[in-house]
Parts: sequence; structure tokens; C-alpha cells
Amino acid sequence: MSAEEVRFHLHGEFSCPLTTRGKATGEHCLQHRDGYVTDALSGKRYDELLFVPEHDTCSVEIQKVTIGIDFHWERTETQTFAGSLHVIVDGGKLLVINIIDAEEYLQSVISSEMRATASPEFLKTHAVISRSWLMAQMEKQRAQSAKKTCESCIRTDTEWIQWSDREDHTLFDVCADDHCQRYQGTTRIVSPAVKEAVEATCGIILSYGGKICDARFSKCCGGVTETFENTWEPVVHPYLTRVSDGHAPLNTDLTDETQAREWILASPPAFCHTSDKTILEQTLNRYDMETSHFFRWKASYGQNELSELVAARSGIDFGRIIDLVPVERGVSGRIIRLRIEGERRSMVIGKELLIRRCLSSSHLYSSAFVVDRETGTGGTSFTLHGAGWGHGVGLCQIGAAVMCGQGFTYRQVLSRYYPGSIPEKRY
Repeated sequence: MSAEEVRFHLHGEFSCPLTTRGKATGEHCLQHRDGYVTDALSGKRYDELLFVPEHDTCSVEIQKVTIGIDFHWERTETQTFAGSLHVIVDGGKLLVINIIDAEEYLQSVISSEMRATASPEFLKTHAVISRSWLMAQMEKQRAQSAKKTCESCIRTDTEWIQWSDREDHTLFDVCADDHCQRYQGTTRIVSPAVKEAVEATCGIILSYGGKICDARFSKCCGGVTETFENTWEPVVHPYLTRVSDGHAPLNTDLTDETQAREWILASPPAFCHTSDKTILEQTLNRYDMETSHFFRWKASYGQNELSELVAARSGIDFGRIIDLVPVERGVSGRIIRLRIEGERRSMVIGKELLIRRCLSSSHLYSSAFVVDRETGTGGTSFTLHGAGWGHGVGLCQIGAAVMCGQGFTYRQVLSRYYPGSIPEKRY
């Protein structure tokens, strides 16, 4: 959490080993002033503060934690956390870092990414992939200083290709929001099954070729998953490949514009193509249930509305938007490179996240869409017909939840979404 002021309540007794403060409990308000962590009540200034719980029953309740940053479900919550609280100064604000045991962290993650009431097999599935992803990111961070990473942005007058990943986190391992994994504290852990799922899979990660799998996942693949290299850096991970999210293989070539259009406008069978309220309500968080259009969706814009939106979100003056033309699609039909044609200029943009950001006030559900342009008496309008929710790489959360509801074990689910991977107990 990054903010100019942080208010929190320490439940139980905490020590402050970096200062001479002694013990701490109760209400606290810290502010950033002149480059220091400042106690708003006493006025005392510190370079940093660390609050360490004296007992396992201690917790920290933090106010105004923002979740879903830049997404359509963005909101603030009061959240409660176990573990220690480290407060430092970074970029003119206070940076609040929670230090916690990995297995305890995972209990919150699998209850935050989806609901704690999900089926036991699905909770086990998510525990393994969330643990794998976490360990893979920590290994990657340690390796960053040893080798130069590839450039994540290519920008010219006619092309803007950008992708983002986790390299920007240098002061902590992972963030608590959708950028990494949702981690929303102990208040999300409302089922004993969560603890049981983490304990049952304790230390188990997915491996491929002896290395920990970078086990990506998204909300809904829309019927088929995407490859890693089409979404992030141009590195091939064989276990993050195209997988049909149904009982039958998909033979359609979704990199072909005609076939992609037919498939996106259709309603093909898939595990994630479900209206099973029991599975959805026990799996999806309430704010994820604010829409039911995750498998297929539609977004419509007038020409002026779209032009103003793209200009605001991209920072580029295209003039009035004339057309949106897919240049390259990935294996799931997601657009990797999109040409925006305007009266003043045209530019090809990518990859999928940049496309989603430029065409929505928050994020489009996905970049797997086709564009219908119509011109009438009221002017030109653009309608996007889309498939899926998220980048579509790796595990499809809704598809996996449906599989578990149909009796598949967590190992069968992992084998399907990460072909060639092996569950391995590392500790």
C-alpha cells in the first residue's frame, strides 16, 4: 500500500525493534513529512518503522486499502492482516509492507482471488499455482541483477508495443493487487477448507524441466488459453501454451481473422462457458459477480466517445477515430497488435494489456474481440464483441472451478492447464 497517510489499528501487542518506542498497540496514524515516517499524534519522525507481533493472535487492521487498482471494480476496504508491518518512505509517500510466512500468505490469496467457499479441489488447485507463481517471481527477482532483461517497450512514430510484468517491484516480493495476486488479508479466510487446502498441498509447486513453473492464471479464458510469449516477454514456456477449455480439442485457427471472428461471435462449449449459479456464487467474489458476461461480452462506443477515450488513455491525439484494425492475433484469438486509424495519425499498439487499457476507462475484459463499425444518421459507432476475461494465459479460474465441480481432482486440473508440468514437493 502506498499513501501519504496510513491509519491502522494494532490488535494485540507489537514490538518496534527499529526504534526505542518499546511496545505498541491500538490506533495509529502515520504520515509522510519531509522524507520521514511521521507519527501524526506525537510528531516524532523516523526513517522507517517496523511493527512485529508478540503473539500469533495479533493482527493489523488497515483503513482505506485500495483493491482492483485501475480496473472497473476498484474500491477501498478496511482489511486485517497477520504478520509484521514495515513502513518506509518511497517516492514521496509511505510504503506499507506486510511481512508474512508464505503458507499463511497463500491462505489469504486463494480466498481473495476467488471465494473461500469454493470447492476443496479448486482451493488445492489454486494453492499450488499461487505458490508456484510466488516462488517463480522470487527466483526471477534474484536473477534480475545477474542478467539483463529484455526491453518491455518498443516505441516509434508508427508502433507502440509494450508489456508489463513484475520487474518494477524492488522493495518487496509481490504486491497485493491484481497486478500480482490478490491478497486481501485474513478477513477473506472464512472457511476451514482454505487452511486444509494449503496444508494438504504444503510445499507443492509445479515444475517443468526441473524449474519452478511461472504458473499464470486468469479469470476466464473464453474457451481457449493463450501463450506466455504473446502476452509478456518473448520467452517460450512450453507449459503455458494453447489449451482448449473443453472436453474436445479446438481445431480452429484463431490467428486467422475470419476464423477468429466466427469463433468469437459464436457460443462454443467450454468449461468456462457456464451459468451454474452454485459454482459461480461459491467461487467468484461479490464484486466479480457484478457482471455475468465474462464468457462473451459487448462494448459499444460512438465515434466521438471512442476518440476522446483513446486520446485520454493513450496520451496520443489520433483525431477522430476512423477504424480499429486487428493486425495480429494470438492462438486464443486475443489481439496482440491493433492498428488505430485516426484522421490525424495511425499507430499499431500492443500487447494485449495496452490494447485493453486504451479502449476502456479501466480495462476491457480481454483483447479477444472483433470490431463492427456502422455509419448511420447519428454518425459512426463502434461495437466490440469479445471473449473471455483477462489475459487468458495458464489456468482459467472459472473453467477450473467447473472442472472441480464435475469431479476432476486438482492434479488432473493442473495437468490440463499446464501440460507437461509435474507437481513436486519442494519443502
